[in-house]
Amino acid sequence: MISIAIIGTGSIARSHAKAYLSFSERCKVVALVNHNIEKAIRFRDEFQLDCLIVQDYTELLDNEQVDLVSICTPPQLHARMASDFLRSGKHVIVEKPMAMSLEECDQMLEAAAESRTLLSVVGQNRFLDPHWKLKHTLDSGLLGKIVHAQVDSYWWRGENYYDLWWRGTWESEGGGCTLNHGVHHLDMLQWMMGMPQSVQAVISNTSHRNSEVEDISIAILSYPNGSLAQIASSVIHHGQERQMVFQGERARISAPWKVCASSQLENGFPKPNTELEKEIEQYYESIETLQYSGFAGQIDDILTAIENQSLQVLIDGQEGRRVLELITAIYEASITKRAVSLPLTKDSPFYTREGILANAPRFHTKPRPTMGQMNDQNSGGGNGHSL
Repeated sequence: MISIAIIGTGSIARSHAKAYLSFSERCKVVALVNHNIEKAIRFRDEFQLDCLIVQDYTELLDNEQVDLVSICTPPQLHARMASDFLRSGKHVIVEKPMAMSLEECDQMLEAAAESRTLLSVVGQNRFLDPHWKLKHTLDSGLLGKIVHAQVDSYWWRGENYYDLWWRGTWESEGGGCTLNHGVHHLDMLQWMMGMPQSVQAVISNTSHRNSEVEDISIAILSYPNGSLAQIASSVIHHGQERQMVFQGERARISAPWKVCASSQLENGFPKPNTELEKEIEQYYESIETLQYSGFAGQIDDILTAIENQSLQVLIDGQEGRRVLELITAIYEASITKRAVSLPLTKDSPFYTREGILANAPRFHTKPRPTMGQMNDQNSGGGNGHSL
């Protein structure tokens, strides 16, 4: 039986708890952490947990009953908490974004390597059948070379979404919609296409006067083979339509699922290639559906790795770092107004949190939090959204 501690009991922690409870024969939540004990008690009672409640996560570092830790706090706490737990011999799954900077990611990876513990970053949307099947269909080669990807990560959030004290600041949230909403699609894009060689981008805040960070970003990614990808991240799009479209040399597929293939007429104009469309449809349908979906799928992957005494999971710390590197490149490109080459080095002005804070634009003024708000800083984490 694998023993779990959940750090932070805000909205996103509920998804973790539900996933763990679906594997009650394999794991048990034995501890909750929140500065606000009343919130932790309500969380415990909601899920009918028989567990310890503490205010300070450091009380669990030497607790030999804890095997795996879910970190569900605001992003600025991820690196320190994760590194402390990893070095104490605990396995860790941390909410996205992995950390506030690449420097912090590297500190977490170093802690995991030193202690030989498992570090995973939440990317539950890889464990949804439409995305799982899309990835494997791309890998089949039926489309030929992928020449263009269009990714629309469209969300809508009202202005009062940013009334929560830690949202909407570079200091406590690390960025805006690119980091905290587009991260879902950016994770899947790099999973499906790999990392680009350069990035160009623009960001803006059009609609949220109580947020100093961006509410829309548009990036163009260039790949070594000449392929291009465009991704728009937003919290200003009514309807919240989201899609991933991959154009191959021979056909096009997407999530939501759609397939279209063309062959050329004598004058170069297109005609439907129904035979190839049928072949791709049959391949897509032949891919076995996942036994567990979303958060449950990722938790199953992690529990299996621990049970098998393996550090091999679909989304490890390196995968989490790649996503943050891509996001950091988008910020650097938009702020410096120039193309940014990857991989980023430690010489990048945006490698550290201090560099980000020194260079990031403040679109609007965000009121400073009260001491009471600061003392309740680990009550939440994540944005409570899913694809």
